[in-house]
Amino acid sequence: MGSIYLIRHGQASFGADDYDVLSPTGIRQAQVLGGHLAQLGVHMDRCISGSLQRQQHTARAALEQLDTAPTLEIDDAFNEFDADAVIRALVPGILDQEPEALTILRNGANNRAEFQRLFAMLIERWVSGEHDVPGLQSWQAFVSQVEGGLLRILERASNKQNIAVFTSGGTITALLRLITDVPAHKAFELNWQIVNTSLSLLKFRGREVSLASFNSYVHLQLLKAPELITYR
Repeated sequence: MGSIYLIRHGQASFGADDYDVLSPTGIRQAQVLGGHLAQLGVHMDRCISGSLQRQQHTARAALEQLDTAPTLEIDDAFNEFDADAVIRALVPGILDQEPEALTILRNGANNRAEFQRLFAMLIERWVSGEHDVPGLQSWQAFVSQVEGGLLRILERASNKQNIAVFTSGGTITALLRLITDVPAHKAFELNWQIVNTSLSLLKFRGREVSLASFNSYVHLQLLKAPELITYR
């Protein structure tokens, strides 16, 4: 069987003007991941990344630690969904019950717990399909985008290849939904637990794909440095 390693990007710059930049912690996480894969002797036949900066930077920082690595391929299908667009489109619908939502969401770095509570509420509305807004990518359209990327991988792959996909938490969640048929709201409950640079492993034969492991971050745990275990 072949293997697809789903790798979430390193810590980005939450609360900064540009989220799509790895923090110093994010760079370190990616380097540790690459060193871990090198120690395991994992050989990658293909390496694919979404086009977001944080995904590509994670890939390159990790791959630099390997003795040999294939050229990084870019596929937009593995980009994260536009969280800012979801917030902008759906927050008006919760203001009656959450009058402070705009202030909290604009200052998320200063109130992470409340930001997460409100963001989770908005995501639940998004994945339900009952609050679709013109111009906003729907959850179903996002899942279809990710499915297209997975199918392109499988069409080119042989059953003994190791393939790394550097992506984001929402994309991994969409793949969980596709592969395990877990309900979307349950998939997102798992999403909130996905650690930066964690590994989730898919096994495939032809177009048959199964989940072998989820959200492993032993490469960070072994360092006994809790500051490297992050979720954004």
